[in-house]
Amino acid sequence: MAQRAPLLVMAAGGTGGHMFPAQALAETMLARGWRVKLSTDARGARYVGAFPEGVEIEQVSSATFARGGILAKAMVPFSVMGGVLSMAWRMLRDKPDVVVGFGGYPSIPALGAAVALGKPRLIHEQNGVLGKVNKVFAKRVNVMACGTWPTDLPEGVEGVHVGNPVRSAVAERAGAGYIAPGPYPMSILVIGGSQGARALSDVVPPAIAGLPLGMVQNLRVSHQARDEDGERVATYYAEHGVNADVQAFFSDIPNRMSECQLVISRAGASSVADISVIGRPSILVPYPFATGDHQMANAQGLVDAGAAIRMPESQMTVESMQAAIMAILENEQGAIQMSNAALSVSKPEAAAELAALVEELAGKA
Repeated sequence: MAQRAPLLVMAAGGTGGHMFPAQALAETMLARGWRVKLSTDARGARYVGAFPEGVEIEQVSSATFARGGILAKAMVPFSVMGGVLSMAWRMLRDKPDVVVGFGGYPSIPALGAAVALGKPRLIHEQNGVLGKVNKVFAKRVNVMACGTWPTDLPEGVEGVHVGNPVRSAVAERAGAGYIAPGPYPMSILVIGGSQGARALSDVVPPAIAGLPLGMVQNLRVSHQARDEDGERVATYYAEHGVNADVQAFFSDIPNRMSECQLVISRAGASSVADISVIGRPSILVPYPFATGDHQMANAQGLVDAGAAIRMPESQMTVESMQAAIMAILENEQGAIQMSNAALSVSKPEAAAELAALVEELAGKA
């Protein structure tokens, strides 16, 4: 009788920040002979198309106190309990060896069931400040893996710094050769993260359009903008002679990033990890309403290394953004140094380190 493959159940909320590291771990664990299940919500389901075929997807209904009226909020505890009971029943039937939560409300049922059933369990926190759900479970798991270091952890909780796992499409471009900016075709990648980035859509196009004409004529811009901003942004670029590709979602960000001279981005954990692993100069504009201002913390490593310019949104103007872009694109040696500095703080082996923790947990069960 063939030996049963060990089973990993992953639970992640519906943003790229949670889903990309989950995808990276799935790719690694499948390669190591594990079965992998992913529990996510309808928002997370948008990202599963890029997951390996072998991953079994379970969609759970997500309940959050952050949205809805009084009645909806009153129903949240019942919805959560129903989700936990449903997941516990599934775990009794198909016994997972390890349960890993990546954060977000949809990870509550799987982590709650794992706690109730005493299953080996691990949390991976991508940001420098714990998300709400991970904060609740931090003292109820066997291992607390951290993507950003240092991570602000509750008293008594020890963290293991593994870094933020990057998808294989990013890992394949780790340290991709950097072509420094100069008087020839260049590209800029503008990415806003899952929260969207209207601020970037308002400020970056005029900042780029106002660059010296010779530089603008050499530029190609890939700009990720929210659906409702896309047409306006694309029209602005076109009317000002900027060669730009504006989309709501780029499925080939690793490729675009490896070919660009500069990344302008929010400081989401996955974006910061991708930038550092591929090794590109960046201008980071932390999302000011992120829980615990965690995007400021996420950017710290790249800023300290001299790999990024951090620009708080409150200080971002067309003029300040234009000056930051010029500072990088007009300084060939400085841009090369920033690229190398980004690589110096990268953790391309993060997925393997996280996988090793999972296998170690399974061995102790």
